[in-house]
Amino acid sequence: MQDKISLERKIKCAVLNILMYLSAGIICLILLGLIGYILYRGLPHISLEFLTEKPSLLRETVGILPNILNTIYIILITLVIVLPIGVGAAIYLNEYAKNKKVVKIIELATETLSGIPSIIYGLVGMLIFVQFFSLGTSLLAGSLTLVIMTLPTVIRTTQESLKTVPNGYREGSLALGAGKWYMIRTVVLPSAIDGIVTGCILSVGRIVGESAALLFTAGMANEILNLKDALLPGNAGSSLTVALYMYAKERGEFEIAFAIAAILLVLTFVINMSAKLTAKMLKKKGAR
Repeated sequence: MQDKISLERKIKCAVLNILMYLSAGIICLILLGLIGYILYRGLPHISLEFLTEKPSLLRETVGILPNILNTIYIILITLVIVLPIGVGAAIYLNEYAKNKKVVKIIELATETLSGIPSIIYGLVGMLIFVQFFSLGTSLLAGSLTLVIMTLPTVIRTTQESLKTVPNGYREGSLALGAGKWYMIRTVVLPSAIDGIVTGCILSVGRIVGESAALLFTAGMANEILNLKDALLPGNAGSSLTVALYMYAKERGEFEIAFAIAAILLVLTFVINMSAKLTAKMLKKKGAR
């Protein structure tokens, strides 16, 4: 009887292992296929002129330098605002807040906000930032709209990461005479840095891939701006995703659209790797 049960268990384990590896293999093949196809279609159309010029009908040039700069500006402005607010809110909810009912209501609200379609955020951003605060169609208005979009993600990922830190770390630090903020800064945050970086990477992914909200708030201009101008109201700018949409949907120039998609892949990879390297450096610094 035991041999029969053991044999059935082995068969089930073998089947589950086969299904697991098969699923992982299919996912990897799909991912590699998508990346390979985008790079295959896009890389041949990327040139130095394409990366360093702006589009001009008079000179008959096609370039995406303004779009690259605008995307970087939007990422920087959004992260500079959303990370302190999101991480600070998560620390308060997990470490300081005593009313658990209020915490649960806030958690439910953040989870609900995460599921709202981006087009609604775009409409809200247009009404609040573009019209009410008179920022106009600008990179600043688009970045502030993306702050609202990515804030729930940063709060929830940071909060869940803080929950994984053992309470023994906190109790041991407090028992040695450390203050609560010193304990959070030197013990809890370094232990939760992986989750914070994960929230940052997810936010960057949503920022880079967003187009609907930016169409309403950031506009479609292709002028080269510096960072100071990007912070001023009224300076509109088209991001890479908006440019991709315009070339693919409005103009039907799919070669340029695939080239932009390839650049987006490379840009996202570089940003994610930079975030992981920064996390390792912060973790080593915290360990010291």
